[in-house]
Amino acid sequence: MSGGGVLQIVKESQQQHGLRHGDFQRYRGYCSRRLRRLRKTLNFKMGNRHKFTGKKVTEEILSDNRYLLLILMDAERAWSYAMQLKQEANTEPRKRFHLLSRLRKAVKHAEELERLCESNRVDAKTKLEAQAYMAYLTGMLRFEHQEWKAAMEAFNKCKTIYEKLANAFTEEQAVLYNQRVEEISPNIRYCAYNIGDQSAMNELMQMRLRSGGTEGLLAEKLEALITQTRAKQAATMSEVEWRGRTVPVKIDKVRIFLLGLADNEAAIAQAENEETKERLFESLLSECRDAIQAVREELKPDQKQREHSLENDSGKVSNIQYLHSYLTYIKLSTAIKRNESMAKSLQKALLQQQRSDEDGKRSPRPQDLIRLYDIILQNLVELTQLPGLEEDKNFQKEIGLKTLVYKAYRCFFIAQSYVLVKKWSEALVLYERVLKYAREVQSGAGAHRNSLKELPDVQELITQVNAEKYSLQAAAILDANDPHETESPSQVKDGKPLSERFETFCLDPSLVSKQVSLVHFPPGFQPIPCKPLFFDLALNHVAFPPLEDKVEQKAKSGLTGYIKGIFGFKS
Repeated sequence: MSGGGVLQIVKESQQQHGLRHGDFQRYRGYCSRRLRRLRKTLNFKMGNRHKFTGKKVTEEILSDNRYLLLILMDAERAWSYAMQLKQEANTEPRKRFHLLSRLRKAVKHAEELERLCESNRVDAKTKLEAQAYMAYLTGMLRFEHQEWKAAMEAFNKCKTIYEKLANAFTEEQAVLYNQRVEEISPNIRYCAYNIGDQSAMNELMQMRLRSGGTEGLLAEKLEALITQTRAKQAATMSEVEWRGRTVPVKIDKVRIFLLGLADNEAAIAQAENEETKERLFESLLSECRDAIQAVREELKPDQKQREHSLENDSGKVSNIQYLHSYLTYIKLSTAIKRNESMAKSLQKALLQQQRSDEDGKRSPRPQDLIRLYDIILQNLVELTQLPGLEEDKNFQKEIGLKTLVYKAYRCFFIAQSYVLVKKWSEALVLYERVLKYAREVQSGAGAHRNSLKELPDVQELITQVNAEKYSLQAAAILDANDPHETESPSQVKDGKPLSERFETFCLDPSLVSKQVSLVHFPPGFQPIPCKPLFFDLALNHVAFPPLEDKVEQKAKSGLTGYIKGIFGFKS
């Protein structure tokens, strides 16, 4: 085949045209357009606009590899349409019939491809790949029909061929084959489970923990199977005990969640990498939110009863409220663990960055860790306010100690961010605060040491802070003694023009810029002598003549004088 093997062509086409994001409709459109181009290039048209003429690819015309590509694209188009319908069938069940029809069509095209590849003109590698492709699509069809034995046989055949091909070629080529083997392995185990192999369930659970999880047809089936298994166990579960109080659990969704909690936590602990761990944390938090929502719906009608019980029962909360507190505790504790896990991976990234300063993508900073520890501390505050636990002194003390631990770590990274901007005194004060928090944790731990085991080790933090303090003091002394570091910034900050700093040498890049500062312009004001002042001293000794007679004469004129004044007559 031109451009590589069957699997390589399929994978490259899928990745470049929509399947990277699960967009089957886009990929189907691409397959149709490519088919049209191929038919036009090969002059292999199915008639014209007026009449359809069915043509078949035969062995005689296989001189051009593109005829095989034509059939492969036909199969891919039918398969991608089936997968699109698979997504839509969740809300529209009738589309399942159309889905099965498209899968049958895809298998039919794959059969034709396999038959044509039996020709002597096709190399051995392509023959094997065509057989594996046919087996893969057959397995998919049988899997959808729930014919587990036939599906398992087809998938096993596909797996065997790809494993042989992987062993026969270089490592680079083998990667693609091994990926396909990993993709179909969960399907094989799921078929085995349905045939009656109980050990297959454990293997499926392990496959779920791998980095990519399970995809395609199997993902939702596996999740449904796990939920179904838990639902069967939930039928026997009637109550749960937490912090010395037993409460009945009547809501099925909550039962299923609590039964799966231990498995989910174990899965997170066994996760192979950070990406898988993050995915499992998100899944657990999502399930927990659903369970809390179910309890909230029960709480609404129970509100009045709860208030009544609070009056009669000396502040003891109702069972349903206590269950709500328990689930909220699980949610907040899981969120804290997730953020702590993210913080650990960020710390590793920071250490690696210090060892090898790499350019390129944005590197982590201490500020990112401060944000994570802020969220953790907020979660701890919410834990202390849970209804029903206000009087639990041990719980409050435990949360108090945890808060101190995370405050110490947050303070440490705030100090680290000050070190980056060379604020030595502030960093030193913060390091002392870290030591204060850490010593408080050590002195107050006592009976709560078991609950602190899961938390970051404060002794390790104390050792690290002591080491950082010495290096910080050394850096501060070196910084103070460095003339270039101390003098040149001060001169630039002064903003003095060149005319006032001839005595000091400084490499000032602003002198060659357009806004150069040479002198003060406009020049400042200068003091000059002012005009003499004259004071009239004689005026104080002058006696003015009396004016009383003139004032009286004016007063006598009265109203007549006023009228004359209006009409313009002189007095």
